[in-house]
Amino acid sequence: MVLDVGLPGIGGIEACRQITKNHPDIPVLILTSHSQKALIERLIEAGAKGYCLKGIAPETLVLAIRSLVAGASWWDPTATQQIKENFASPTPLVTPPELVANPLTKREQEILALVAAGKSNQEIASILFIAPGTVRVHVHAILQKLEVRDRTQAAVLAIQNGLIDSDSRL
Repeated sequence: MVLDVGLPGIGGIEACRQITKNHPDIPVLILTSHSQKALIERLIEAGAKGYCLKGIAPETLVLAIRSLVAGASWWDPTATQQIKENFASPTPLVTPPELVANPLTKREQEILALVAAGKSNQEIASILFIAPGTVRVHVHAILQKLEVRDRTQAAVLAIQNGLIDSDSRL
């Protein structure tokens, strides 16, 4: 679901809250021109899985939508900065330590382990019984979350920081 926060009536935040409550299997991507810290915090609390500012390149918006459909999240750099500031603030949001230490989902960890083992997207897709396009979406999300430029940097960072189990690489 792509949702604008400026909806008339109940508004986008409440609409997001109701959608995620009543249909938890439908990920909500917020597309808005607003980027205030308080708004981003409220959207996270409402269950949004992604956030993009209007004016985003069409191919990036498609990638964001595909990321959510694949089970990942997508946060615009502005939102990502706000989230990082929340963790750096004196009173950070309460987050389980394992989420702070490793920002990757279980599926992203599986894919990153296979990347570190030198597997291509096609090979990863075959091993995990998913489409190669889904692998591309996950790899892109991994690169963004780890703030690296390419697969090699992601693999090295993951191994050095224990983000993947070295025994899990096939």
